[in-house]
Formats: sequence, C-alpha cells, structure tokens
Amino acid sequence: MIYNLAELPLAANYLIENAKSHKLWCFHGEMGVGKTTLIKELLLQLGVQDLVSSPSFSIVNEYKTQDGKSIYHFDFYRIKSVEEVYDLGFEMYFDSGNLCLIEWPEKIDEILENETCLTITLSLSQEKRQLTIA
Repeated sequence: MIYNLAELPLAANYLIENAKSHKLWCFHGEMGVGKTTLIKELLLQLGVQDLVSSPSFSIVNEYKTQDGKSIYHFDFYRIKSVEEVYDLGFEMYFDSGNLCLIEWPEKIDEILENETCLTITLSLSQEKRQLTIA
C-alpha cells in the first residue's frame, strides 16, 4: 500500500484489517520513515485515548483502550544489548496475549526468531510512504 500523511488513517485501517490474529507487530524501516507516526494512528483507531509518545527512552509504553485492554509499544532503537530486553522481562509482555507494537525489531532478532510476528516494512519515496505486510 502506498500512502501520504493525509491518508495515514487508511494505512492504519489497512493494517488492522490485515493483521488477522497476530499479537506481535514488528515495524521495520529507516529512521524517519514514519513508524511512530503510523503507530500513533493505529493506537487512536484501536481506541487508545491517552497521549501517545515514542518509548525510545523507556523502551516500552503501555496504553489502555476504551474497553480496558492493554497495548504495549516497544522501541528497541537505544538498547545496547539483547540482555536489556531480557532484564525488561519481555516474556511478560509478549506472552500476555495483548497486542505488542515493536519498533526496531531487528535489534532483538534472536528473541523474535521463535515468535510469530506480523512483519510491517515502511519505506519513503518523496512524500509517499510504502507499507508492506508479510
């Protein structure tokens, strides 16, 4: 799917409709491609009313939907080693059955290799973004 920022709600809706039962959504793409922007729109459409921000320093943010479900948003860009993720207790989040939105999943490949993930790849060309799901 190709979209511009004005079509961001369409891109988020496309992801929601095509995610099936996946609980781990892994967002791949270079810095500045719009991963966090897309995640903010996804959270809005999923019923989160909290202020959404990147968890780049906290590593994980928890949001609640209107019906009380938790959604976890991870940003692994700043981790120095995968041990930090083990120390965080990632299993508690990943095994919770709640939706986990993961930015920079390539930083934790060894953890994710045994998980079933929805792979979302974003790329940018001029003012258009391309979204690919696998």
